[in-house]
Parts: sequence; C-alpha cells; structure tokens
Amino acid sequence: MWGRTDAAVVATILLVTFGAALQVARDRETVDGPAPPGIRSVPPADLVQRAALSFEAVLADLYWIRAVQHYGRTRLSGGGAREYALLHPLLDVATTLDPRFDAAYRLGAVFLAEPPPGGAGRPDLAIALLQKGLASVPDRWQYLQDIGFIHYWWLRDRDDAARWFQRAADVPGAPWWLRFLAATTMTEGGDRAGARALWRLVRDAAGDSWMREEAARRLAQIEALDALDRYQRTVDRFRVRTGRAPRSWQDLLAAGDLSEVPVDPTGTAYELTPFGAVTVSPRSVLTPLPDSGALPARPAG
Repeated sequence: MWGRTDAAVVATILLVTFGAALQVARDRETVDGPAPPGIRSVPPADLVQRAALSFEAVLADLYWIRAVQHYGRTRLSGGGAREYALLHPLLDVATTLDPRFDAAYRLGAVFLAEPPPGGAGRPDLAIALLQKGLASVPDRWQYLQDIGFIHYWWLRDRDDAARWFQRAADVPGAPWWLRFLAATTMTEGGDRAGARALWRLVRDAAGDSWMREEAARRLAQIEALDALDRYQRTVDRFRVRTGRAPRSWQDLLAAGDLSEVPVDPTGTAYELTPFGAVTVSPRSVLTPLPDSGALPARPAG
C-alpha cells in the first residue's frame, strides 16, 4: 500500500509532466502567432540544485529544453548577442543538475560560440562550458576536440587549436585521426617543428600502410614548405639586386644564384610564377600544401 511519500512523488512527476506538456502546447499555439514572452531570468544553478531534491535529471532536461527554445526563438528573430544573454545561465543550470549531460555541453557550446544572429557570439563561454564538462568527465576526448575547433574556427588561434587537438589525441581510446588533425593545424599555425615531430610519431606508430604513407606525405609537405621559404628568399634577393623578378629558373642559374632547377621531395620541379612567387607544381603529389586544416580522406576498405 502506498504511503504519503509515494503519493507525493507521483504527484510531483505528474505536475512536472503536465507543466512540460502545457509548455509544449503553448509553444505550438504560437507558431503562427506572436512569440510568447522570452525568459526573463534564470535562478542560480546551485539554488536550483538544492531545490531539486531527487529530480535533478528531470529538471536538467527541462532546463535544456528551455535553452533550446530560447536559442531557437532568438535565432529565428535575428537577435543579437544581448538577446542570447540567458543562454549560458540555462545551460549552466542544466549541466549542474546533470554533470554528465553530453548534449547540453556539446550542442550548448555550438549555440554559444556561433556569432550572432546564429548564436551568442561567446566562444569564451563555450570553452568554459566544455571545460566544466571535462571536470566531470576528464576522459571525454570529444570535449577537448570541440575546444580545439572553437579555437580554430572562432578564435582563429591555430596554435591553441593544435594543442587541444593533441590533448584529445592523447586520451586513451581517442580516434587515430586526431593526431593527423593536430599535426595539420600545427603546420598551419607555423609550428613546423612540432608538426614534423608529430607526423613522425604517427608514421612510426602507424598500424597500417595507408597511415604510414599519409604521414610520410605530410612530412614531405613540411619539407617542401621549408624549401619554398629558402627559394623565395633567393628570388627576392635577385629582385632587389636586378630590380625585376626572374622570368624563369634559368635567370637564377645564369646569375649563379642556383646550381640546378629546384625540385620538391618527390622530384617534381618547383614552379616560378611571372610575379616571382615560388610554388609547388600542381602536378606534384604534395599538392595542395596544408592550408585548410582539412582531414585527409581515408580510402574505403
């Protein structure tokens, strides 16, 4: 036979369920009409947690739903950063109530990082949210990866992005391609020495021939980047000395600046544009050199 406590629990669940259903019904009614008033305030996360009793998971879901609704309405209305001001507090409450709420951390970070009107334009808060997740789940390599992408796309900081990708790659069970991503980002950020060391690690630890060959190709690309810098300096010295760009490699050979036509690590000759820029030939297997951060495509099978 049920006691008062059992009845209170059931009543509370019914009340919460009814409240959620009522809110959904109200939201549906406003699709073709004016939007309901936005959320005006969010109580502190610790206060909500103390009041939650044993219903933390249910309340976490409700606060997450409200965060998604707030984000969706603000985005559709073309709101600016100020209109998203309550997004982080809602996410903070949801993840305080449920410290392992994966969707709230990862999707919430996307909502926060995207610039207005598509998001709150707060990559700093997005990183803080993901770091909060790491405090609860330290081995969640996805959060480390997501922080890396925020540094890459929104903060334009290739060096920090590479460091976070590398941290993600170091987590046991993380996918192999994170080391590729870290090394590529290091190259973009100008840290060729770090990228070279990481690609060598990938090559030496590779479990299949494709990974070894891809790592070797990336190492050759870094070698080519170093060579391009050297040959560009040679071309620039010729320009300063003669007042014009060399028309071909033959000009540099005749002037004694080079002893032979330079070739990349695969044996394909570098190209010299009419404006005096040294580039890798489009016929070279090293093309394109790292500049987009894209992951190498793994062949099928």
